[in-house]
Amino acid sequence: MRAVNFLSASLLILMIVACGDSSKPSIVSVTADSPGTNTLQDKSAAIKVAFVMKSLTNPFFVEMAKGARLAQQETGIDLQIKTATPETSVEQQIRIIDGQIKAHVNAIVISPVDITQLVPVLKRAQDAGIKIVNIDERLHPDALAANRMKPVPFVGVDSEQAAYLAARFIADQVKLPTEAAIIEGIPGTNTAMDRKRGVERAFGQNSKLRVVATGVANWKADEAYELARSLFKAHPKIGVVYCANDMMAIGLIKYLQESGRTKVLVGGFDALDQARDAIRAGQMAATVDQRADRQGYLGVVNALKLIRAEAVPDVVLIDTALVTADTLN
Repeated sequence: MRAVNFLSASLLILMIVACGDSSKPSIVSVTADSPGTNTLQDKSAAIKVAFVMKSLTNPFFVEMAKGARLAQQETGIDLQIKTATPETSVEQQIRIIDGQIKAHVNAIVISPVDITQLVPVLKRAQDAGIKIVNIDERLHPDALAANRMKPVPFVGVDSEQAAYLAARFIADQVKLPTEAAIIEGIPGTNTAMDRKRGVERAFGQNSKLRVVATGVANWKADEAYELARSLFKAHPKIGVVYCANDMMAIGLIKYLQESGRTKVLVGGFDALDQARDAIRAGQMAATVDQRADRQGYLGVVNALKLIRAEAVPDVVLIDTALVTADTLN
C-alpha cells in the first residue's frame, strides 16, 4: 500500500455537512492520508464480514482488497473476500450475497456490479439482521427507497469532480482546434455516468475542443483497444481521449503505440502503477488516485461500527489526487 501508515496516523475529518439537520444525510470528507482508528482492536474473530467486490483481476480492486485486509488485521474479524466472475455478472453477485445470508455473516460490504438489481437481495440480507455498507459504486437511492431498505452508509469519492479536474488539466493544454473522444465504463453505473459528466464539463470549457465520438469499453483494456481502432478509423484527427479508468487507457495506449500516434493526449482514472509508468513515459497526461485501499479499509471499519450499534456517517467521501508528470517527480 502506497506510503500510508494506517497505524501511526489518526482519522482527520475535514468537513461535516448538515450536521445540525437530522433530516439531511451526514457527509464526511476524509483526507487522502487519513486512516481509520485503533479503537476497534478487540480481536473478535466471532464477527463475520463478507467483502463483496466486482473483480480481483483489475488492480484497482486488488488495492481495495488490501485495505480491507488491513482492517481485518487491526480488528481480528473473520473477513471473507468474494468477487464476481466475470466482473459484470450481476447474477454472480446475487448468488454470493445469498450465500452470505445462509452463512449468517454479521455484515456485507459491497461494491455492486449493478446499482439497482442488487438491491432486492441486499434487502433480504438486511431483513436477516445483516449490516450493509456500500463502497465504490453507490446504490441507486430510488431502488433503496422502493425496496424499503434502512439507510445504507456509502464510502467512495466524488467521481464527477475528480474526472473534471483531470480532464480540465488536459483541456488546458489544448491551444488549437482539436477533436476529442471519451471512452466510458459500464453503461448505467453511477461511476461511469459521473465521470463522463465531469469530462464533458471540462472539455466544454475549452472552445478549441470538440467531442466527436464516445464509446463503451466496460472498464476493460482489451475492449478499449478494439474500440480505439474503430474510433480512429472514423475520426483519424482525434487528439485527445479521456478514458474513464486506467485499464481502458492502457488498452488505448497500446493501440496508439502500435499505430504510431504519438501526439494524442490521454487521460485516465485510478492511478494504477501501469498508468503512473505511462505518465512518466509521456504516453499519458493525467490520472486520478481515488484511494481504493482507503475505500476498502473504511468500508470494513464502518461495517464493524454498525455491528456494534455505533453511529456512522451516511456518506464518507475520500479525497482524490490528480496525478501528472509534475506530481510524480
